[in-house]
Amino acid sequence: MGLKCGIVGLTNSGKTTLFNCMSNTKAAVTNFAFSSAKSNIGTCEVPDLRLLEIDKIVKADKLVYATVEIVDVPGLVKGACSGEGIGNAFLADIRQCDALIHVLRCFEDPNLPHVDGSIDPVRDIETLDLELQVKDLEQIERKIQKVDKAARVGDKEAKNQLEILNRYKAHLENFQNIRTMQRSDNEEKVVEDMLLLTAKPTLYVCNVDDKSVHLGNTFSAAVNDFLKKSGQEALVIAGKLEADIAELEPDDRQMFLESEGLTEPGVNKLLRAAYRTLNLISFFTVGGKENRAWTITKGMTVVQAAGAIHSDLERGFIRAEVIKYTDLLQSGSELKVKEAGKLSVEGKNYLVEDGDILHIRFNV
Repeated sequence: MGLKCGIVGLTNSGKTTLFNCMSNTKAAVTNFAFSSAKSNIGTCEVPDLRLLEIDKIVKADKLVYATVEIVDVPGLVKGACSGEGIGNAFLADIRQCDALIHVLRCFEDPNLPHVDGSIDPVRDIETLDLELQVKDLEQIERKIQKVDKAARVGDKEAKNQLEILNRYKAHLENFQNIRTMQRSDNEEKVVEDMLLLTAKPTLYVCNVDDKSVHLGNTFSAAVNDFLKKSGQEALVIAGKLEADIAELEPDDRQMFLESEGLTEPGVNKLLRAAYRTLNLISFFTVGGKENRAWTITKGMTVVQAAGAIHSDLERGFIRAEVIKYTDLLQSGSELKVKEAGKLSVEGKNYLVEDGDILHIRFNV
């Protein structure tokens, strides 16, 4: 399964700078609001040092990392949902996304004016939340109109759906995001086709100045205070610094990171946070043409993992030979893992764990 993240935020927050650090597609960055006429779309590899360590032991022709598709939506402003700025036209671009990355401006720059006249990231969260809530409310109300007609003539299922939809409506009218609403699986099924924007898991990124990359600043502190009630914490990333890192060759990159007191680029932490938020894990297939990382949801069976590789493997699944990543590193070879009795043979009900190395046996 592929992961798709939408980058959102007010105009001049540093979204496109972050997109360029993550993506294989480079987009123009300007100091002007509404300078972009379309969403930027690109992909990036998910950094996983385990794949490099595996390749030292089990050689393959190439390494294939898991990838994430990134959608950078043009900057929004207050009133976007009713046509202000140009963001409203692009909200549909993030409906298909699995998660949102909300970039918050937490830096001062006289050459880059804030669209609302001052730096206040908490206000910016509330502004964007309201825009998305209004769009979701529009969808809910349209569906209520359709279901209400059936409910009036005695359709029991329609009556149940109407009750559920009114719960969603009341939650949104109370200026709350759907992701904060307690709801059952049956309730979620009623609205799943609408791909509601405020139901999506959201990561908050405080884009700070370079000197604040380690400890943050008063702006990022205000964001974390605001997010405490939801049990979240924002990531702190210095967008300009990340842009400098991304332009360097791999050998120079490590030296630059060390000179800045960093162990890795901030975007790596961001991608891992996205995986945790969406409850995703990685497993590996090794040897031959490629050593490869695959992405699945935590709790999936080995048969479902086989299907992520190819439908034939799922359809003709017989068994899976499983090696734990740590056992491979400790033993130094697949043969030694087997000799130590640490290779397990698992049936279709085995739940794949993060870092598992799988050899799928199948017959079709």
